[in-house]
Amino acid sequence: MKISVVVPVYNESLGIEEFMKTLQATMDSLTIGWDVLFVDDGSDDDSWQIIERLTRLHPVVRGGIQLLRNFGHQIALSAGLEHADGDAVITMDADLQSSPMDPHASGQMARGMGSGQHRPG
Repeated sequence: MKISVVVPVYNESLGIEEFMKTLQATMDSLTIGWDVLFVDDGSDDDSWQIIERLTRLHPVVRGGIQLLRNFGHQIALSAGLEHADGDAVITMDADLQSSPMDPHASGQMARGMGSGQHRPG
């Protein structure tokens, strides 16, 4: 069982590494496999270089998708969802305005996945 986390990024160079640290601490506390896929939505800062560095440093970072220009949040999400390969996919923003995952929700999601509730069909 594996969760893929899709994270659209737009000019988030100041927060991506902190986001990754918080995400990893939360996801590693679960008893399921996981990976993360960043989607750079045409950032003007060094977000892409940070994503490349995280890919080299963290095995759970599958890499990233770099869009040629800013297409918007929904297109970035769609690109990530198209390339995610987990049994379940969750999306979250890298800006840390919301905690990457609240522990209560994480436990519920993990239990739901274990009982086959994650994908119909």
